[in-house]
Amino acid sequence: MNIPEPRWRRPIEGISAVLLPFCGDGRIDWQSYAGLVERTWKAGLTPAVNMDTGYTNLLKPEERAEVLGLVNSLAQGRRFIAGAFIQGMDGDPIRLYRRECNAIQCAGGTPILFPCDALKPVTGAELVRVHRAVAEECEEFLGFELGEMFVPFGRIWDLETFEALLTIPQLVGAKHSSLSRELEWERVAVRDRVRPGFKVYTGNDLAIDMVAWGSDYLLGLSAFHVEAFAARDRLWVSGDARCTELNDWLQYLGMFAFRAPVPAYKHTCAQVLKLRGLITSSTPHPKAPRRPDSDLVILEPMVKRLEELVAQSVGGR
Repeated sequence: MNIPEPRWRRPIEGISAVLLPFCGDGRIDWQSYAGLVERTWKAGLTPAVNMDTGYTNLLKPEERAEVLGLVNSLAQGRRFIAGAFIQGMDGDPIRLYRRECNAIQCAGGTPILFPCDALKPVTGAELVRVHRAVAEECEEFLGFELGEMFVPFGRIWDLETFEALLTIPQLVGAKHSSLSRELEWERVAVRDRVRPGFKVYTGNDLAIDMVAWGSDYLLGLSAFHVEAFAARDRLWVSGDARCTELNDWLQYLGMFAFRAPVPAYKHTCAQVLKLRGLITSSTPHPKAPRRPDSDLVILEPMVKRLEELVAQSVGGR
């Protein structure tokens, strides 16, 4: 396809997947986590919890429930997104998704349906049928295309399936995490033609400027520095050229953080948040891949420059 035209000054909706931090002994650091969720709202972004960045595939069901309960207690009417995760559970996927979505809605959140092994081999028509059945018990929810570079049970929909899913009124948006610009541009074009109000949330941490072409975002990279993403978005809408430098430095960080093995980006996120003084330990989930401590030599100047650029965006050059 041809490269579409950028949409200058388009307002951007930002959703940020919140990192679940851990203490040095492997316990969840709930106090720091609450601070990160609050910081996301304060920056003007919507927090997304029990996502890949929150190690949802490595958590026990009771831990995911505890995350949901904590965020419910913090929200006080503020919007948040939460992963409806059924991977590894026995039973009918529709029943399982409905159960998870009901729990999320009761906690005040908007569900996003994680892919799973049970739905990976089914036809596009069957996938649409499952989403339509889940929609019967949801006021609104989000879909989720997730590439196998993130989790082995991920699935990217074909374009015909994507278009069919747009006919479900309660499905108000979908996160696209293929890391492919062209696949995402195709979805934006279909969205514009079929259902302009539908949200395509880029999950492309290697191309965060996809917002310039009509996507919004639901990213793990934004968890590294919600203030920098919020500043970039404000500058973009106002037509301020400083948005480009902020985007460049955030993308520099993204390219480094999301190198292979991609799931280790969560440890990089913890390293950055520890450098920023926002969490007490950079320890990842005990079962998650790690990055070398030598990465800190590269991360420190990135963090310093981002802090400078955010301060400049508020106080002028």
